Amino acid sequence: MRYFLTTIIWILFLPNELFGWGFFAHRKINRQAVYSLPPEMIGFFKYHINYITENAVNPDRRRYAVLGEAEKHFIDIDAFGDSAVFKLPRYWHQALEVYSEEELRRKGIGPWNVYLTQLKLTEAFKKKDVKAILRLAADLGHYIGDMNVPLHTTKNYNGQLTNQYGIHGFWESRIPELLAEEYDFFVGKAMYLERPQYHIWEAVEQAHAALDSVLHFEIIVSNRFSEDKKYSYEERNGINTRVYSMEFTKAYHDLLDGQVERQMKRAIKMAADFWYTAWVNAGQPDLNGLVNIQMELPEEKFEYKEPLDVREHEGFSSKREDSNLRQAFLAAIWRRPSTY
Repeated sequence: MRYFLTTIIWILFLPNELFGWGFFAHRKINRQAVYSLPPEMIGFFKYHINYITENAVNPDRRRYAVLGEAEKHFIDIDAFGDSAVFKLPRYWHQALEVYSEEELRRKGIGPWNVYLTQLKLTEAFKKKDVKAILRLAADLGHYIGDMNVPLHTTKNYNGQLTNQYGIHGFWESRIPELLAEEYDFFVGKAMYLERPQYHIWEAVEQAHAALDSVLHFEIIVSNRFSEDKKYSYEERNGINTRVYSMEFTKAYHDLLDGQVERQMKRAIKMAADFWYTAWVNAGQPDLNGLVNIQMELPEEKFEYKEPLDVREHEGFSSKREDSNLRQAFLAAIWRRPSTY
């Protein structure tokens, strides 16, 4: 009971960086993508780099407030049947000819949403709408990041079907937070994509192909560590909190042989490529003249009374406690004021 109450208190005061890739990685992906842009774009994006970075996490916050947002972050490939990753229609209108919209949204619309968001960004570039450009570019980087996470491509998204509960946050949050400083994030220059919709599906194919390693290697490493070695305690806001130990994290990371770094780099490169492609398709508008325009940048605010009931990626202490902890977790997100 004491541990349960301690966990509740900790969740209510969780720092932003520990949420949902996690907030740390989403920010890192968006920020690094800016440096791959060409001279015609980088001035505008560097001027607004803090906005692009900080607002990379808005889609995750939006999941709890906006109906229809949650399904944009994933696609349960294995829920569509054998070899679905190669067979699913690449365009939304084609998918609707095969499946109902309700079924598609239930199983996730991640890759289709990436393309739709890019089309919206293209229109924003055409109109030279600074607020829309920044909001959509930040969102697009987030959605692309999600499509490069193996656990965003499966119905076993948090290891709940294989007794690996909590692996989602471990892979996409704990590992980058501890080890990303060792990564080389140089990805080269942004490239124009003739068919961006096919590129996002290639990302989904690669991420889904890595899923077996994500799950299997965690089992291997878990068998090597006793419970007291697998986890450790760190002080968060003055409270001792159970986390995956550094030793266990490194062992798992080593067995993955750079997988997390590779997926982050793919997300960075793809975000830059999609931003650049949207700009080219918009007719390569002059962005330099938009830098000095004085305006109040958009701040997303939510007016909903209660968080929506959406699937969770964060792992808690046990299945028995999960229901109560989940409610506390949602309450924590809902009460936390925006920092943007």
